[in-house]
Amino acid sequence: MSEPSVVFEVIDGVARVTLNEAERMNPLSESLQAGLLDALARVHEDKAIRAMVLTGRGRGFCSGADLKDFSQRAAQMPPGDTLGAYVGRMMKETGNPVLLGLRTLPVPLVCAVNGAAAGGGFGLALAGDIVIAARSAFFYSPFVPALGIVPDFAAVWAGARAIGRARTAGLVLTGHKLPAEKAAAWGLIWDCVDDDQLQDEAMAIARQLAELPAHAIAETRALLDAAERATLAEQLELERQRQAELIDGESFAEGVRAFTERRKPRFRGR
Repeated sequence: MSEPSVVFEVIDGVARVTLNEAERMNPLSESLQAGLLDALARVHEDKAIRAMVLTGRGRGFCSGADLKDFSQRAAQMPPGDTLGAYVGRMMKETGNPVLLGLRTLPVPLVCAVNGAAAGGGFGLALAGDIVIAARSAFFYSPFVPALGIVPDFAAVWAGARAIGRARTAGLVLTGHKLPAEKAAAWGLIWDCVDDDQLQDEAMAIARQLAELPAHAIAETRALLDAAERATLAEQLELERQRQAELIDGESFAEGVRAFTERRKPRFRGR
């Protein structure tokens, strides 16, 4: 019996989701994307899960599109169908839902980039609330210089917001491979750690995030998203609205109790 394309396990309330086609550097195959959608559904359903780690097995995090499979499919397309139409359908049915699902998880997401994050894997790696990478990892977008198509999996959207238009354009137009250390220095990711420390560090961060109030991740994402487009006055007004509601909530009350009692707060799960 073959191994699953995606391995799902729960450790101390943290779902660890591992891309498991290591011999091919975890390409975005149909089975891998289906495995990711299944993992996302399980996280939604299991209320005991309070954080998620996404990582890969082997020397690659994710190598992007399965070009070998594309070549085979192109040769077997029935009349009236095209490879482009097939890819468009796959993006609509699985690829885009995977990215949107990761970005809207009800729990915080840590992406632990263990190796090359190439093509669609570049965007996949940036989907986390916190992204850390092994020192040997790198980010690579071959779409424009090698294939004559545009980047997908929201790599440009995430990159431009993290490091600006100039650096993002340079990466995707030249196909320059961005080492993990430089990605951290630029602010594309949270941190770069030694390879043998990556998984332990990712789980440590996830456990820390798992102790947050259940609603905190959605509230923080909303504030960060607003900051990308709001004026200063609009951002201040949004902050005022959210504080007026949240301060009357259970989490704030527990935080104040913990402060006065000189202990760590104990927030409820989702």
